[in-house]
Amino acid sequence: MARISAFESSPLEDSPVTPRRRRRWLRIVLVTLAVLVLLVLVLGVAGVMWLRSAAKAALPQLDGDVRVAGLSAPVTVRRDARGVPHIEAATQDDLFFAQGYVVAQDRLWQMDMYRRNANGELAEVLGSGLVAHDRAQRVLGFRKVAERMYAGLDAQDRRWLDDYAKGVNAFIAQHGDDLPAEFRLLMYKPKPWSGVDSMSVGTMMIDMLDAHWDTKLVREQIAAKLGSLPNGPQLEAQLYPVGSWRDHPPTGEMIDLTQPEVNTPPVTDDEDEDNTTAKAGTEGHGGQRGRGARDERVDVGALRGMLGLPDCSGCVSGSNNWVVSGTHTASGKPLLANDMHLVLTEPNIWYMADLKAPGYHAAGVALPGLPWIVAGHNEHVAWGFTALMGDVQDLYHERLDGKGNYQAADGTWKPLGVDHETIHVRGGKDVTVDVQSTGHGPLLNPLWPKVQREPVALKWTLYDASLNGLPLYAMNSAQNWSEFSTALGQWCWPTQNLVYADDQGHVAYHAVGRIPMRPAGLQGKPIAAGDGGHEWNGYIPFEGLPNAFDPPSGFLATANSRVTSEKSSYLLTLEWIDPYRAQRIYKSLQGRDKLTPKDMIAVQTDIYSEVDQELAHRFAYAIDHASKADDRLKKAADLMRSWDGKLTTDSAAASLVDQAKHALWPLILDPKLGELAADYRWAEENFAQEEIIMHGSGEWLPKEYKSWDDLLTEAVRRGMAKGKAPSDVTKWTYGSWHTMDIEHPLAGMLPFLNGFAGTGPQPMSGDPTTVKQIGRTLGPSQRFTMDWSNVDGSTENIVLGESSNPYSAHFRDQWNDWYNGTTFALPFSEAAVAGNTRHTLRLNP
Repeated sequence: MARISAFESSPLEDSPVTPRRRRRWLRIVLVTLAVLVLLVLVLGVAGVMWLRSAAKAALPQLDGDVRVAGLSAPVTVRRDARGVPHIEAATQDDLFFAQGYVVAQDRLWQMDMYRRNANGELAEVLGSGLVAHDRAQRVLGFRKVAERMYAGLDAQDRRWLDDYAKGVNAFIAQHGDDLPAEFRLLMYKPKPWSGVDSMSVGTMMIDMLDAHWDTKLVREQIAAKLGSLPNGPQLEAQLYPVGSWRDHPPTGEMIDLTQPEVNTPPVTDDEDEDNTTAKAGTEGHGGQRGRGARDERVDVGALRGMLGLPDCSGCVSGSNNWVVSGTHTASGKPLLANDMHLVLTEPNIWYMADLKAPGYHAAGVALPGLPWIVAGHNEHVAWGFTALMGDVQDLYHERLDGKGNYQAADGTWKPLGVDHETIHVRGGKDVTVDVQSTGHGPLLNPLWPKVQREPVALKWTLYDASLNGLPLYAMNSAQNWSEFSTALGQWCWPTQNLVYADDQGHVAYHAVGRIPMRPAGLQGKPIAAGDGGHEWNGYIPFEGLPNAFDPPSGFLATANSRVTSEKSSYLLTLEWIDPYRAQRIYKSLQGRDKLTPKDMIAVQTDIYSEVDQELAHRFAYAIDHASKADDRLKKAADLMRSWDGKLTTDSAAASLVDQAKHALWPLILDPKLGELAADYRWAEENFAQEEIIMHGSGEWLPKEYKSWDDLLTEAVRRGMAKGKAPSDVTKWTYGSWHTMDIEHPLAGMLPFLNGFAGTGPQPMSGDPTTVKQIGRTLGPSQRFTMDWSNVDGSTENIVLGESSNPYSAHFRDQWNDWYNGTTFALPFSEAAVAGNTRHTLRLNP
């Protein structure tokens, strides 16, 4: 049969008009496309030019005189080479007014995003994609907490918050037509700032550092899954270690960490034999009946994303801080170092400032939206923070009667509290949220509206109306340890480790924050309400928190790992962070004298990982003894065996170890946890993995593998495959895939902004186990070294720069120092400030 072409089926083929018509239509189409392309290009160029014009118009005035209503006397703002403002005022009221004004010059849109983030008001300007986030913030009630906190402050603190707000509002009033470009892009103007807004920004930071309830929710589900196995409780304990043999509490006896470990004892798997482990309960509800096993699974990954939490292994906000007494320094004066590890953003979470008025002079980093200095120094004392990880939250499974009542701890039935929240949505309809609460706190179920779970309430120290304390001003103005520690006693949240050094040669450490006392013990999972057996009984007294003053060793360091010794009277948390950074800091400092500030920055940027090096040797051994290993795997083994343990960007062995570690978790966890394996997160999960690997427990060995050597070899193979290692593994550099891209907050909506503002993917050294802690989205948000022998030589730098405006000279002028591990001095004395002044602005009443 003859084949008929489709082109032969049309009788129009013979028409002489058809080709002309086709050519004409083709010309029309081509011309139309050309016009559209040209229009897009013109609009794009116009948009770029408009954005450039808007950004340049928003650049702040740095020199000359400006009249600002609300001041009582002139204020001088001198900017140094990095754009850091050195603000000097005749009164403290004018000082904090000027601080608000100057921070608004550089960070106004960031401040507005911070308060909207906390208050659950992002959808109002960013659209429906933020409704879920806003719903979560309304349920958690941060705005109401901020209102209560502000009202509970003493009159003087409220006055200074109001002064700061007046300064912000003065800037807004003066610059309504040339606000930061983001306001113009999104076509809205900021509302007036208030003291309550400053407290909202504070609650954002508290939530970032103290919220761990999502981990308890996941642990409940994992415990229920493991509960079906004969050794389920033991497996759970191995996944959720509480402290480790590597810990070095600052209040404990000094251990010589400069000597090699010999016959290091394993962490016992039996909680009854491990006095570092609190009883977390082995049933579904902290020892109560396990009702949670019947509940549907909550997608915790999505929940973390909705809450703005990083959702990746090792992405736990931590920090480093330490002090060295003068007996170990070259100058004979103390040194203090601090680098706070947080999510890295553009602009930076911190704003550097030097604030001076009669009776007050402090410098360091401030939180945009909040007055004073958060971490830094004054003329006599210096201080730095790390997260303590204190357990200040409990989840309760509540009993409701279906008639609007809940069963209280005394067994009686009481009406649920109900707040009606309205979320305004840009370009959409308002969304209403009914927030119900029990005596414990808000019911969290609206956070997972499509999942059927029994009611879960969150109890949090943040909700305790009897607590109120914001002692930053008192800390900033303290003259000695006695005054400083008195101020610390008023600290409520977040829970922190604080190190201290002063000009008299003293060094100290104190844990701060209100941590509940629980007669039934700390609970790592949600607990049953209604029986009264798991209620709080006050708070650990300030004097009972870990502390030390002028220790004989001359060293004090914390890095979020366990700070309580075996003799401690109180348990603070079940969730410490891995011990590796603290251990490395002590090893780097011990046995050394004549230490200098240069040594401090060297430790802060240290990228050696003892545990990664040990695991590299274990992976290499496994390949050597595996049932089957090809030449490529054997080459990988050679690289790991000879590795120096430094996670440099050009290291192939670092790639092999890191990717093998990530590939191993699914191999181990999936057979026992199924889909829950992806939700597993624990602040000490790196230590948990180390123990499981090094002990080679048969309980975790999947049945399809004959030995741990075969399993670890498969992890290396899968790591190379997933990481897309080249055929020649010696060329697989760590920095080729281990990168960080700090993006503009609107990059997800407007990707072109990254061409103006984003850093682009940058190769990064280090990992979550190195002193220079680097995760996918977090790292050192600042680096500070205080040298009491040379205050003006003390150093501080943030990640990018002081300004949020891409056309400012100070938008990214600190990036190279941060990236390359160098730093610069922050002038403090009058002579040093005058000698480093590049711009002078006078704010006149």
